[in-house]
Amino acid sequence: MTDLAAWLRVRLRAASEPEADLAADALVGAGAAAVRRDGLRLTTHLPVGATPGEALRVVRDALERAGIATPPGALDWAVEADRDWTEEWKAGLRARRIGERFVVHPTWIVPDAGPDDLRIAIDPGMAFGTAEHATTRGALRLLEAAGARGASVLDAGTGSGILAIAALRLGAATVLAVDVDADAVAAARANLRLNGVDGRATVLVADVTPAWLGGRPEAPLDLILANILSGVLEPLLPSLRDALAPRGSLIVSGILAEEASVFRRAAGSAGLLIEREDVEEEWWSARFSRPRPAG
Repeated sequence: MTDLAAWLRVRLRAASEPEADLAADALVGAGAAAVRRDGLRLTTHLPVGATPGEALRVVRDALERAGIATPPGALDWAVEADRDWTEEWKAGLRARRIGERFVVHPTWIVPDAGPDDLRIAIDPGMAFGTAEHATTRGALRLLEAAGARGASVLDAGTGSGILAIAALRLGAATVLAVDVDADAVAAARANLRLNGVDGRATVLVADVTPAWLGGRPEAPLDLILANILSGVLEPLLPSLRDALAPRGSLIVSGILAEEASVFRRAAGSAGLLIEREDVEEEWWSARFSRPRPAG
């Protein structure tokens, strides 16, 4: 019988950034407390339980359910002695300044922030969105530039709730934050409470579809935030436009730079005007507006 204090160290090499995001979520779902990323390589530790083989089978099953293949060489593992992996992982995180005023930090770090800075405390967990990823940072920079004072906001695919919190820090009047993942919704609610803004936001489990957007009593909206992969976003563009007020803004992220030209054309065909772009690493983010009707 294997020592229950032992850990299964798993390393995975993803084929792409989107696959790495999915794999990180799958590993957390398999029981990992945290996942460390270095480019496309992911490392995590899980309790061994009864046997290493059983723990590894749980990992492989979780990856398979997420649609992630593990060809030879993509996944390796080893059993390691007990250590406080959570504390080691925490040591690798830090406060980040994003844009001019946002300072994003885990709760165990007191950031160096001035009186005009907008602090956002986020503890990494099961939900995506901790400012450790370029797509989140791009969306935050575009949001800061656009402003949100007095705005009605939809955060579609809220993940950790970081963009909803940022909009409220910028003075948004109302925020509706939704995600199809119930764990993400729970994390977003917890993070909104942690930042003292939960009373100004509604957080729901919902799938953002054209029918759902068309039935929203909150529309027309001043601002929609969507940090979602382009394959999900593109079919939604006409419905997102219709949910915006004239001169309202749509901020999109989660789009690979190599897909940007195709996405720009799709947004233009949907009647959206590009206002600003942001590129970091291989990720492209942009702010679009719905023009005021002629006449």
